Amino acid sequence: MAHGIGALQQFIPSPPINSFHIGPLDVHFYALGYIIGITLAILVTRRRWRALGGDPDLVNDIALWVVPAGIIGGRLYFDITTPGDIPHVWYGVFAVWSGGLGIWGGVALATVVGAWRLHRLGITVGPFANAIAPALLVAQAVGRIGNYFNKELFGKPTTLPWGLEIPYQYRVAGGIPVPDLGFSTFQPSFLYELIWDLILAAFLIWLGHHFKIKPWGLFALYVAGYSGYRIFEETIRIDSSEYFLGLRLNMFVAIALTVTGLVWFVLAQLRPERAYTVLPPGAPEASGAVEARPDEATEDPATEGKTADEAADNEAADDKAADDKAAADQATADEDTTAGDTGIAATRSEE
Repeated sequence: MAHGIGALQQFIPSPPINSFHIGPLDVHFYALGYIIGITLAILVTRRRWRALGGDPDLVNDIALWVVPAGIIGGRLYFDITTPGDIPHVWYGVFAVWSGGLGIWGGVALATVVGAWRLHRLGITVGPFANAIAPALLVAQAVGRIGNYFNKELFGKPTTLPWGLEIPYQYRVAGGIPVPDLGFSTFQPSFLYELIWDLILAAFLIWLGHHFKIKPWGLFALYVAGYSGYRIFEETIRIDSSEYFLGLRLNMFVAIALTVTGLVWFVLAQLRPERAYTVLPPGAPEASGAVEARPDEATEDPATEGKTADEAADNEAADDKAADDKAAADQATADEDTTAGDTGIAATRSEE
């Protein structure tokens, strides 16, 4: 679509490059975005897991397993659902640096592998799932920046000021409908998803702080919330996709997972209270199972609504008060003993 002189700046321009070189190494922005996103997700999860009483170093251990699983699962989902987008080279099915990671496939395989690893360590999976749910959204949001550099994941043609400029060769490569090839600016659906992911992440954190959310509850809302957004996104995307009954294949996946996530959340909330473990058996800090409680909250009226750090400070103050009382009682007992000994000595001198 042509733009007049007065509208030259009325769109988001495409970046001129999608990678840069460090010596002989070709660094793709798409891969860099996911690396930064994963790093931020680990940091967020460490903080949230520590607030639940767990060892933050456990997050690093789990990441060593789930990150490769997520990449493998994401690529498998992409290859299976969009075979036409696989690069026509012998290594095409593995070429993640050129784009093509299905979020649902990555999360599914990473969840299975992560649950297996936590079970091996003797740690309850549900609380960890709640801790990691907002962090996954942060990683996905940062990863979407890579779609901008790859000039992909765009929607229908638009004249909105935030329309994304897509060069002609990328329109052809993206497999968009022929009638749309004549347009130059399109809905930046990757940007919409980035914004939604961050909003949903903030909401899940807020919800966990202010309400009693049982294990798996926040993760279930992550599944429902992200998939619910994808229902909208699939209505505006025009890039290549497999179709079923006239709709994009991912539309059916999004609807199914939205319903599944909502039902999962309700069932998780209706389950009776159960104890859970956030530390491996035999760990020095472990004193048995931790009583089930809402994410980063406590059931103690004295600490209800406070963060885990505040609750820990209150507990330390209570312990100090108990120690002071014990010391005072011991001093009183010592005085009584001294007085008794003095009386006995006086009686003997009179004899």
